[in-house]
Amino acid sequence: MKNIKEFVKRHPYLVCLDSDGCAIDGMTIKHLQCFGPCAVEEWGLGDYREEFLQYWNEINLYRMTRGINRFRGLAFLLQYAKEKGYIDNAVECYQEWADSLPELSEAALEREIARKDDEMLKKALSWSRAVNRRIAAIPWEKKTAFKGVQETLEKAHARADVAVISAANAAAVEEEWRRNGLVEHADVCMTQEYGSKADCIKKLLQYGYEPEQVIMLGDAPGDHVAANKNGVLFFPILAGREIKSWEEFYDSVFDMFVQGEYDGEMQKKYLKEFEGNLA
Repeated sequence: MKNIKEFVKRHPYLVCLDSDGCAIDGMTIKHLQCFGPCAVEEWGLGDYREEFLQYWNEINLYRMTRGINRFRGLAFLLQYAKEKGYIDNAVECYQEWADSLPELSEAALEREIARKDDEMLKKALSWSRAVNRRIAAIPWEKKTAFKGVQETLEKAHARADVAVISAANAAAVEEEWRRNGLVEHADVCMTQEYGSKADCIKKLLQYGYEPEQVIMLGDAPGDHVAANKNGVLFFPILAGREIKSWEEFYDSVFDMFVQGEYDGEMQKKYLKEFEGNLA
């Protein structure tokens, strides 16, 4: 997959899709085994482990905040821990950083640490790096593409450009797509280093796509928000029902999309299912 500087538009249509939890079945295991546990260890919260992990998983997997950027998810968690009295560290500097920047990545955090000698910023970076190491240690057979993804991308790529848009870091996304044999079916990969998902779609629209000829596939409300901010279409991949969603996109929705028949009215039906699927 190319980065945005190397990308060349080939088709009038553009299919954008999230990676983790949407195309790759690795989101749940990463949160259960990596993100939450690493936070428990970084902040010494072993005495509150079960409560802490339950809150993390609710925020990141089972609520309308599903798919939130890791650093914004951490901001929720630190505020919760502070309010409960589980940590006594000052969290204001980190909260301000997490709330203010369009790009929330390790590189952006490193720049902030260079500006401000703040303990919480440093711990957040340490946590993120520990998460990356633990994710890298997950066996690849536990991070496979959902059934139907490869066939769907092959079909879509024949008539549309394909862009991976993820809040994860680039190295992890590209490696997972390579391991799953999906790289050849995508034209460009845009990750947290390029800003929010909405920012990524906006950059792609500058290549001359008409908004009604762009569709975003995602499993999280943030994916819909990113599409809506740019006036492009959205199709949800339902958490826990991913295979059925991919089948439906392959069997009918993609064809309707390129024929101009998948519009805002038709999208409402899928949005109702999507919202009902998350708490």
